Amino acid sequence: MAFTSIFRKSVSSFAPVVSRLVRGQRSCHTALFTAINHANLSRSPSLSFLVPTLNYSSATKRPSADESLIRVIESEIKCLEDTDDYDRVEEIPTSFPFQIEDNPGFQTLTLKRTYQGESIEVEVHMPDLVTGEAAAADDDDDGEKANQSSLPLAVVVSKEGGPSLEFSCAAYPNEIVIDCLSVKHPEISEDEIAYRGPDFHDLDESLQKAFHKYLEMRGIKPSTIDFLHEYMINKNSREELIWMKKLKKFIEA
Repeated sequence: MAFTSIFRKSVSSFAPVVSRLVRGQRSCHTALFTAINHANLSRSPSLSFLVPTLNYSSATKRPSADESLIRVIESEIKCLEDTDDYDRVEEIPTSFPFQIEDNPGFQTLTLKRTYQGESIEVEVHMPDLVTGEAAAADDDDDGEKANQSSLPLAVVVSKEGGPSLEFSCAAYPNEIVIDCLSVKHPEISEDEIAYRGPDFHDLDESLQKAFHKYLEMRGIKPSTIDFLHEYMINKNSREELIWMKKLKKFIEA
């Protein structure tokens, strides 16, 4: 009985939809036959005077909303081009230990180097910038870092044919914070769930300091971060300009 009741409710709720669909099909059929009759009528020489001739322009005018959008985008492009950042060429310090791989159109860049037989690769993300307003809003947060911009880093230290150490870091102006550390073994499939180790902040304080020194020896140090922070701010300006120009090109097409 319950199933019958549910079925009746379903049918009754579906009926208006079916009714609208049937009416739509009838309207479609009516319009179709009208069009066919109209075409036959227009082909008839004796009745062609009853059918008006309409001339359509093949050229379509761009909607005014699109024109307004293009003008706003052009204004943004001009503002970006008037800044000093988008076309600035950073002079890499002689002491900078990494080779930079920066591909336009991507929000990250890659640093590479070798150190005593190790291969070191760092993926640098766009900085998490904190403006004056955001800093004021975070005054109640615990810790001074809430009011500072940071640079997210993913550091991989590997040895040929062996496991690798992977660090996830947040680089602040005066400090590099290691958020987590894991050991990756090449023989373990990505589908397998390997033990990733304890939370880095739960490690003994002396061990944490030793790992910070470990990264510093491999080039992850304040002087490197200072340059990278400035580089990534300028890269953000360049990428935004490229993005705006692509956006304008799409709207104009």
